[in-house]
Amino acid sequence: MEPRILLLVFSLVLLPVKSVAEGTAVRLYAPVALIETGLMTHILPRFSLKTRVKVDLVEAPGQAEIVLGTDGRPVFEGAGQVWHMALGADPSANAKSLADWLTSDVGRRTVTAFTPEGGAPFTIPEMQEAEAAAPDVDGDAAVGKVVSREKCTRCHAVDVESRMAGIGSTPSFSVLRNLSDWQYRFSAFYAINPHPAFTIVDDVTPPFEISRPSPISPIRMTLQEVEAIVAYVAEMEAADLGAPLYQRHQ
Repeated sequence: MEPRILLLVFSLVLLPVKSVAEGTAVRLYAPVALIETGLMTHILPRFSLKTRVKVDLVEAPGQAEIVLGTDGRPVFEGAGQVWHMALGADPSANAKSLADWLTSDVGRRTVTAFTPEGGAPFTIPEMQEAEAAAPDVDGDAAVGKVVSREKCTRCHAVDVESRMAGIGSTPSFSVLRNLSDWQYRFSAFYAINPHPAFTIVDDVTPPFEISRPSPISPIRMTLQEVEAIVAYVAEMEAADLGAPLYQRHQ
């Protein structure tokens, strides 16, 4: 067989194997206490968005390639304890990619941008006495403004031009920008009431239950659009809460 033909045969045999490897999901175990904080919902879709690698949460440590718990390398702290990461004996390339991401600057900034509802922000153990890293805001602010005006003005005023829009009792984006946990509120808004009842984020939120459909026309967006909104709000000047409040007249 000629060398060129032989090379072509090997290529045709190997290509499907590579495709399967790239599509293999990482098996990750996280204790219920960690899952209930909402951190996994915050960070895993962002990892998948950047790497195109899916992560499946498994029910037992023995099923996992990566285990978050009390053993291994400390990776972050929150919910009253330091969480460690242990990599299995024979991890896949995708599992190594997730482990590297969790300990990278981008992964750490993604973790520290998260604050559980009613709790303290997650931190990185070795950063406790150092200045916190800047928030990981890498969306397109211009796109975020467009998306905000298109999908958020039903309830919120998102800029000066939309100050008469929305519901009077709902805080504007600039008022929310004043809050210390504003980044969490915007980056995970779809998990904070009342948004889960009528919001769909592709590949992140579960579909509405048949018995509990959205009470209004649903808002649908992608995770890229969520990050764009966060970037837009990051550049926004926070409202002066000491100034007289603007009152709407009916």
